[in-house]
Amino acid sequence: MQNLRILSLLLLVTIAASACRRDKDDSPLDVDYTSASDNARAEDIFSDMLAQVDKAARDNGLRDLCDPTVTFDTVTSPRTITLDFGDVNCTAANGRQRRGQVQVTYTGRYRDQGTVITIVPVNYYVNNNLVTGTKTVTNLGLDANDNIHFAIAVNATLTAGDGSWVATHTAARTRTCIEGSSTPELSDDVYLITGGGSGVNRNGLPYTTSITQALRIALNCPYITAGVVQVTPASGVVRTIDYGNGTCDGTFTVTVNGRTFTVTIG
Repeated sequence: MQNLRILSLLLLVTIAASACRRDKDDSPLDVDYTSASDNARAEDIFSDMLAQVDKAARDNGLRDLCDPTVTFDTVTSPRTITLDFGDVNCTAANGRQRRGQVQVTYTGRYRDQGTVITIVPVNYYVNNNLVTGTKTVTNLGLDANDNIHFAIAVNATLTAGDGSWVATHTAARTRTCIEGSSTPELSDDVYLITGGGSGVNRNGLPYTTSITQALRIALNCPYITAGVVQVTPASGVVRTIDYGNGTCDGTFTVTVNGRTFTVTIG
């Protein structure tokens, strides 16, 4: 009888221990992808900003209803370009809303080795989010494959139009032109972006980023169309952003803890 009591007690302890382990295993699964989404939006906005500068330099902003008024100053040193989108939102053909100014300084021609281009938004809003910071593009000349490449540095802040959140984004990248460099037309240019960065999402949580498959940017599309970025929060599992297979649709997926979410730039 005594042995039976001891056996019963051991069984109860074993069941209780198992229950405790199950309680720990049943903790909420971490599937938050705010850092990945905020980083992707910043990537998109600053990529688009450079594309607008390229377009302004090409056609003086005279083709589209929502193109900015472009002012060139070739007397000052360094030379400047001002893109003025106006004080009221204008919706481009792709649905992106812009207002405010983008100011550019440049030390030489875009394709000349050593040229430094600095891009600064001034009271600039994209889809009603305030964009501040700088993007610097330095022409590094030809790489080992005879492709012209550039060093990119971004230090940016995105602020909700109603002030309800702030997100920061920094990046150090290499931008390599793989198509279109032999023609004067910019719309046929295609770039691959590699490198990494860091940021703080709208909830105040820091993260780092690493491009594991080069981002593809074609200047005839306003969005990043391919590539993979891993976003690692200061605490938590890796989030993987996949921009797809080259389709110009403004969407990407985020995978975290085995679950995948689709996000549309907006």
